[in-house]
Amino acid sequence: MSTMRISQLAERSGVPATTLRYYESAGLLAADRTPSGYRTYGEDAVTRLAFIGSAKHLGLPLDEIGELLTVWESGACADVKADLRPRVAARLTESERRLTEIEAFTRSLHDVLHHLDELPDRTVPCDAECGLPDAPPRAEQHADTVGEAEEQAIVCSLSGDGMADRVAGWRTLLDGARPEDVDGGVRVTLPAAKAGAVAELAGAEQRCCPFFDFRLCFDGDVVHLEVRAPADAAGLIDDLFAP
Repeated sequence: MSTMRISQLAERSGVPATTLRYYESAGLLAADRTPSGYRTYGEDAVTRLAFIGSAKHLGLPLDEIGELLTVWESGACADVKADLRPRVAARLTESERRLTEIEAFTRSLHDVLHHLDELPDRTVPCDAECGLPDAPPRAEQHADTVGEAEEQAIVCSLSGDGMADRVAGWRTLLDGARPEDVDGGVRVTLPAAKAGAVAELAGAEQRCCPFFDFRLCFDGDVVHLEVRAPADAAGLIDDLFAP
């Protein structure tokens, strides 16, 4: 049976090598070792990674993907279906709950805008009549809940051309950089002269992807950028910061 090195599997599957190593540490992907210590994989690894990728697109966390893989390995499609259905149903229920909260919060914002548009432009000091309109029931709770949901969600607010431009920006800035794995993320070393550009792009990235944690460390004529994120965002770290 033919085997692949980690670079070959990364090319075949489209999954970065750093993610493959992370999947191994998380127990999702097994690797054999050559006498010299190199990782090797069989052809089944490509199929396994495709399954993992599909499960991630459903929003399943890695621990649930690991449980699902155990069922998938048995080879019985009916068992996979029976295990997967309640997981997808739970994600759908959560998604619909968040959508309801966001819609309610959006309506309250529209109400505020309408109220502000109706207020006259008075030249006297503000009083109670200038205040915000009474909040609809639970509106404040909706806002808090939405904020918590968005803080926890592995979601980027960019789409289409905006996302492509952001990826291109990181590719240009990190060209020639030296990436290395760190606990929970990656560290990239660049010339200190790029620190300003790094800070600006990192700030923009965190506004659309608040789950990223950025840290800059100056070390003489170089600067180290450390990027960390929840385990479910490991692939995003690899895609952006460890090309």
